Amino acid sequence: MKIATLNINSVNARLAPFLAWLDDIKPDIVLLEEIKTEYNGFPFFEISAAGYEAKVLGQKGYNGVAVLSKIPVNVLHENLPNFEDTQARYLEVQAGDVVISSVYMPNGNPTGSEKFEYKLKFMDAFNEHAEKLLKQYDKVIFGGDFNVILSADDVYDETLFKDNALCAEGARRRLTALKYLGFYDVYKTLHAKENGYTYWDYGPTAFVNDFGMRIDFFFASASMIQTLKSCVVDKDLRKIEKPSDHTALVAEFEI
Repeated sequence: MKIATLNINSVNARLAPFLAWLDDIKPDIVLLEEIKTEYNGFPFFEISAAGYEAKVLGQKGYNGVAVLSKIPVNVLHENLPNFEDTQARYLEVQAGDVVISSVYMPNGNPTGSEKFEYKLKFMDAFNEHAEKLLKQYDKVIFGGDFNVILSADDVYDETLFKDNALCAEGARRRLTALKYLGFYDVYKTLHAKENGYTYWDYGPTAFVNDFGMRIDFFFASASMIQTLKSCVVDKDLRKIEKPSDHTALVAEFEI
């Protein structure tokens, strides 16, 4: 099973190169974040023609998550079941005996604001739900844009982000807690010494000079990690004309 996650920063704005990428990489499941469209605006026809069924939790102009799959999937939850939310940030499906979720965590800036409090409350609810999932299912994987820089090694210059919500201690502590619940950082399991950047801002030199950060993740349960074959950052989607500011993270499991 090959699974990819991508903050696409508007699925309709980047549909053609995304479809070409799907045809080239051929993932079984794709998790999309920040699709920036309501359900009725999602390109179901084009995605179906590419061989994928789409499950979508949309929102007009902002946020939005989707799961594209060549494998039959059933939706378990639209939004976190323990958190009332008007924003479309979480979509959970089941493929066979594997539970897979697309996650778009709040940015939270500026710190000290209502947006930051919302971020922390979302993360608390997410961790609570993650813990419950592990009690119900053996194979669980979360993928998406988590909007947290876990450590100084996950950004090109941490000093520039000391007051940023992505580096805030509260956010880092909550994401690190996933590891104590029993989830593994999939990329770092195989690439402990590589930066694994998945995001570069739109400045003219950021991508060229690798001034990036790692804020897109897969977190997987132990039984999933035992079947892990590979996990790579695919930078091709960041090289296209008018790209997303993120690129894809792709993992393969022997399932």
